[in-house]
Amino acid sequence: MHPDAQCELNFGTPFQLLVAVILSAQCTDKRVNAVTKDLFKKAPTPEDFVAMPVEELEKEIFSCGFYHSKAKAVKEMSASVVEMGGVPETREELMKLRGVGRKTANVVTAVAFDANAIAVDTHVFRVSNRIGLADARTPEETEKQLMARFDEELWNRLHHLLIFHGRYTCKAQKPDCEGCELKKYCKYYLKQQKV
Repeated sequence: MHPDAQCELNFGTPFQLLVAVILSAQCTDKRVNAVTKDLFKKAPTPEDFVAMPVEELEKEIFSCGFYHSKAKAVKEMSASVVEMGGVPETREELMKLRGVGRKTANVVTAVAFDANAIAVDTHVFRVSNRIGLADARTPEETEKQLMARFDEELWNRLHHLLIFHGRYTCKAQKPDCEGCELKKYCKYYLKQQKV
């Protein structure tokens, strides 16, 4: 159903991916890409972000929403990257960066460093639990259940497939169950048929 499923954020370096993922919280990748197109020309490195006044950064990222907290997170993360001498490559080390949580660390680990990880964003959480691949109340529980259910070499691909399925088929408000090839396996769809 989603043969081209991949990260839709544009970036040139692992650091830029970190910035883009932080900006993508409750914002579309399309909007983030529009913002980072100019932002990464002005500030391609963590040192550039550290030097940029927070008010200027807020203006640059305003259209991504939550610009006060996102600017603070990007500034703190950038300072941490400078202190560490670069972007670390493991989830555990990435999570030591200020402003970087588990989901962001998993995305960067998987996308920038091609390591096996499942990042549970709103799409992955919703779709996994709706279909029946997981039965969890939190993103972390969902991640653990998916990791236990699928071979590790499939984790990166699974993450992108679930995101694409959530964006383009299994939408939050109006899932396209009739157009979905997974409906015969889907817990949500089968339950709807019995009602």
